[in-house]
Order: sequence, then structure tokens, then C-alpha cells
Amino acid sequence: MIRHTVRRQLAHLTSSSNIGRRYAHAPSVFNWEDPLDSTSLFTEEEIAIQQTAHSYCQERLLPRVLDAYRNEHYDRKILEEMGELGLLGAKIKGYGCAGVSSVASGLITREVERVDSGYRSGMSVQSSLVMGGIDEFGTQEQKEKYLPGLAQGKLLGCFGLTEPNHGSDPGSMESTAKPHPSKQGYLSISGSKTWITNSPIADVMLVWAKLQATGKIRGFLIDRDECPPGTLETPPLKNKNGLRASITGMIQLDDCPVPEANMFPEVEGLRGPFSCLNSARFGIAWGVMGALEDCISRARTYALERRQFKNNPIAKYQLVQKKLSDAVTDAAYGILAATQVGRLKDQGKAAPEMISMIKRQNCDRALLNARTLQEIFGGNAVSDEYGIGRHVANLFVTQTYEGQSDIHSLILGRAITGIPAFV
Repeated sequence: MIRHTVRRQLAHLTSSSNIGRRYAHAPSVFNWEDPLDSTSLFTEEEIAIQQTAHSYCQERLLPRVLDAYRNEHYDRKILEEMGELGLLGAKIKGYGCAGVSSVASGLITREVERVDSGYRSGMSVQSSLVMGGIDEFGTQEQKEKYLPGLAQGKLLGCFGLTEPNHGSDPGSMESTAKPHPSKQGYLSISGSKTWITNSPIADVMLVWAKLQATGKIRGFLIDRDECPPGTLETPPLKNKNGLRASITGMIQLDDCPVPEANMFPEVEGLRGPFSCLNSARFGIAWGVMGALEDCISRARTYALERRQFKNNPIAKYQLVQKKLSDAVTDAAYGILAATQVGRLKDQGKAAPEMISMIKRQNCDRALLNARTLQEIFGGNAVSDEYGIGRHVANLFVTQTYEGQSDIHSLILGRAITGIPAFV
């Protein structure tokens, strides 16, 4: 579990000069990897958690990401590996979860997305959307039934909100739940969800649907193994341009019988799914900074090694340096903003609009800078072996899902003016 791993990391960090070498630097020395010394804002435990996640991601995930991206293959054992380290549902207390701070959970997502946004997406759906939803809104029986298995990665989860005809407007969803005609104590759910990460391999699905009798949106936990043949299908969506290292599909329900006991007991309307989404959006704001930092590192290395014009490294030239400077600045600001919101989140002082702000800003700046850094590679950027194009394709998706940036602009605009622009 992550606590035991963290204790070993803390012993390593505090018993040597590692803190001084890796994390602390004299005020007069500029560290391009941490230009505003954000690490000084983290606790020793948070630093050790980040290092645990970093080691796992670089040693276990990075070597397989290129083949996974090329072949659109997601290995479900990845979530088991993460579960063994305590990286899943890390902020949840109990049920085999680590119970760490919001900043620590953000640092985990930062390290996972440093490798690939698809890997972070698979983890975020499991941790924030499914486990977070069960932890916040589920009954005690639901928590005990699902959270331990999800925390270990033995159970895989997915989150069904987006529909083919309703993306940014989930309140207009068409999925419905009504009393089952032949099963006492069961509801019958019908509808389609699309662009659902993990759905083709998920064991449990958190699906949102309207009660036919009231029109109120409710959350339902659907066990794949308990669904009769023909009532549940989860076909994959193939040939994606981005997030190819994760698995994406649909959820198709045709009078699927679900026990009434599997419905969240109290939460109704969009408060439930939006609460889950806010947790995931917070993680995305951290994750995309990891992807941008990897782009910076790759572009810097390439600029120092690539020689042109009288055998000079192209890092010598002004346009290249400006691209790197802009990216490093935005990454540094993004991490500071995410850290501040994380601290407020743990104090119960984070407004949802704060999360909209950092999700929007960090995703937008990560995508813009990654696209610009791609130019440093010239024609070589086309080769997937350089990695930069993979990040660019992924970051377009992160800017789009869980609230496209324009939607978050409207959320902020409503908070600023008091006037909703959605209708």
C-alpha cells in the first residue's frame, strides 16, 4: 500500500542529501523543472507519494505506452498494479484506500499523465468518478460491496453520463428507469451512453438515468455479471485520434434489470454527477501539467541535441527559447494554481468555479504549448517515437471532455455576472 511505500521513500529522502539535491535549491538558482519551487509547498509525505507514483509510471507504464497507443490496447492489469501501490481512490479514507490529501492525489495524476493522458483517464474514471461517487453518495452496503475491490483494481468501473445526443447538456438525457414489469424490487433501465472510458471491460457501471415517474436524475450501480443476456452491451469505440492507450466504448441498456438497492438513496438531479465530475476535473488540472512537463523535457532535450546552421544546437536560437520559456511559465503557474485549489478543497473552501477555472486554464495552456513545442521537432514531430504528437492528440481530448473549455467559460461567466448563458 502507498503508506508503506511512502515511509520507505521518506526514510530514503531524509537520510541522505536527496532532498537537497532533488527538491531544495538555493533562491539564486533557477530550476527549469520547478521554476517557482512549488515543491516547497508540498509535505514530505506528498513528495514521497509523488516519487512512488513517478517511479512506477516511468518504470512500468512508459515502456509499454508506445505499443499501447499504436494498437489501441489497454491492459486492465494496470489498474491492479496501481491498486497494489494504493494509487486508486487515494483520497478516500477506509475501504483499503490511502486517505491522502487532495494535493497528493493531484501529484499522482500528474505523474501518470506525464506518461500518457489515456492512462490517467483510466485511473481517474476508476478513482474520482466511480469510487468518489460511491464514497460520497452510496449506502454503507454499496460502499462495502464495491470500494475494496475497486481500490485493489480487482473490480473495474466506468461512469455513464454522456449520451449520443446529449454531451454538454446532460440534463436532457434520454436514459430512463422505471419499475420492472416482472421483477419485484427491481428497476428497468433503458438508454445509451457514449464515449465512456473503461466501459468495454468494466465490471461495475455508475449510470445516471431519469426516473420515469418523476423525471429526476438518479445514480445506479449496474453489475455486469447480474445483467441478463441482451440487456447490456458495451461495444468499444475504435479508431480514435487521441487517448488510444485507454479503452473507450458505449453502454447500451435495453430494459436492464437493476435492484432498487443499487440506486443511490438520496442524491438527485445533476448535483450527483457534477460532484463526481468536479473531482475528476481537479485531477485533470494536475494531470495535463504532467503531460506538458513531459513535452517540455522532450523538446528541451531535442533542441539541445539537434544541430543546424554551422553545427549549432537549435536551442541556441531565439524562437526555440521563447517556445520553451512560454511553456515552462505556464506549467509553473498551473501547478501553483492547482496546489492552491487542492489546499482549499481539503479545507472545504473550494468553490466549483475554482475547479472550472483551473481545469479550463491548465487544459488550454497545456494544449497550446504542446502544439507549439511540437514545432521544435520539425518533421520529426510526425514520428510517434518522439512522443510529442501523442501528447498533443491526447491534450485535445482533455480540453474537450468533462466540460469543454467554452462550457467552463460559461460557468465562470455565470459566477462573475450572475447571468446564465447556457439557455
